[in-house]
Amino acid sequence: MLKFIDEYGPEAGFDPATLQILGGAFDEAWRSLQTSGAPFAGERYTTTARNILAKHIIEAAKKGERNPHRLSEGALLQLAQTKLRSGTRGGQ
Repeated sequence: MLKFIDEYGPEAGFDPATLQILGGAFDEAWRSLQTSGAPFAGERYTTTARNILAKHIIEAAKKGERNPHRLSEGALLQLAQTKLRSGTRGGQ
């Protein structure tokens, strides 16, 4: 998750407790996606899916969200909407 924060939110300056929350939310979202059987859970889309999840979690945290479940669920919703909106396989 730190790699994603460096890429998407370095200016946010999250404290250690928040970083732990973000990491947990990301892990929860990723586990949920992997167990879902959704197409985005496949190896072919790993990088794209992880980027979308991380970016959403970081953006929500920058706006003040700290509830790990809401961060995780919001990221999964964003992933689903991105795929649906794209109209292409795997959102790419």
